[in-house]
Amino acid sequence: MGKTFVFAGDTAIGAVLADNLVKAGYEAACDVASADVVFTFCASQTDLEDVYFDSEGLVQIAGKGAWLVDLSPSTPGFARELNAVAIVSELHAIEAPLAVRDATIERAYSDAANLICFVASEDEAEIAEITPMLKALAGTVEPTGTPGSAQLARATLTLNTASQLVSVMEADALCRASGAQSSGAFRFAREQGFITEAAARLYGAVVEKRFMGEYSVRICMAELSAALMAADDIDLILPGAEAGLHLLELLAVIGGTDMAVSTLSLVYGEEAACAAQGLDWTRAEQAYGDMEDDDECDCGGEHHHHDEYPGGFGGYSAN
Repeated sequence: MGKTFVFAGDTAIGAVLADNLVKAGYEAACDVASADVVFTFCASQTDLEDVYFDSEGLVQIAGKGAWLVDLSPSTPGFARELNAVAIVSELHAIEAPLAVRDATIERAYSDAANLICFVASEDEAEIAEITPMLKALAGTVEPTGTPGSAQLARATLTLNTASQLVSVMEADALCRASGAQSSGAFRFAREQGFITEAAARLYGAVVEKRFMGEYSVRICMAELSAALMAADDIDLILPGAEAGLHLLELLAVIGGTDMAVSTLSLVYGEEAACAAQGLDWTRAEQAYGDMEDDDECDCGGEHHHHDEYPGGFGGYSAN
C-alpha cells in the first residue's frame, strides 16, 4: 500500500472516489506536488486537457515519478498523447476509465462493486503496481493492453449502453402515447431475451420515477461525446450515437443536466410531467430560437413550425 493520493478535476465524483480510497486505508495528500498518485476525472475533454496541459497543469506541477491515473471518459488518441508526455516528464501515466454497471442506483459511484475500471499502460508491471488502488475504486479491474486500448474498450461499452438507453425510452414512449401499459411488453421482452438486464433496470427507474443519482446526464453526455470523438479521430460517422447525444443535450437544455439518465423518458412526455420534475421547455425555446409559422426558406418554399414548445416531442418534433 503506502501511496498517497489526490484528486483533480470533477470535485463531486472525486470526493466520492476519494472516500473509498480512504476507507481502503490510503492516505490523502495535501496537494498535487506531494502526492504519489494523482487521480483525474473530468466530464469534458476541454477540462481534461486543461487539467493536464495548462501552464499549471498536472504535467508541470506533479512531482517527478508521480503516477497520473486518468479515470475520465476520453479518447484513445488523448491517452496515447498523455502517455508520451508523461514519459518525457518522468511521470507514470495510467489510463483507467471508469464504467458504471447500474446507472439507475442513486449512489452509482459510491459502491465500488458497481464500477468497472479498464486499465492500460506501456508497462504491465505498472498496471500490477497500481491495481490495488484501482480495486479500492472499482470492483472489476480489466487490463486491456497498451495506451489507447482502455479508452477504446470504454467507448465500445458506451455505444452499447447509449443505444439501450434510447431504445428503452422510445419503446416505453410508444406504449404510453398509444394509451397502453408498457410493463407487459417489457416483461415479455425480458423473458424472451430481447432486452438486457441493464435495459430492464432503466425501465424500472422510469416506472418508479427515480430521476436523481450520481450517474448524471452530464456524465453520460461526456462518455458519449468521448466515444464520438474517438470515432471522429478515425473519420468514422456514428449517426445513432450522434442522435442519442442530441437527445441528451436537449434534456440538459431544459434543466436535466444533473439528473439521472432515466429522466430522458420525460422528453417524450407531457409538459406537466416535465414541470413536476423541474424541467422547463421554454429553455429549449430560448436556446434554439423561436419557431415561426410559415417561415420561408431560401428555396422559396414554405415550412410550418410550431410557435412554441407545448412540452415533450409533441411540440418539439413539429409533426
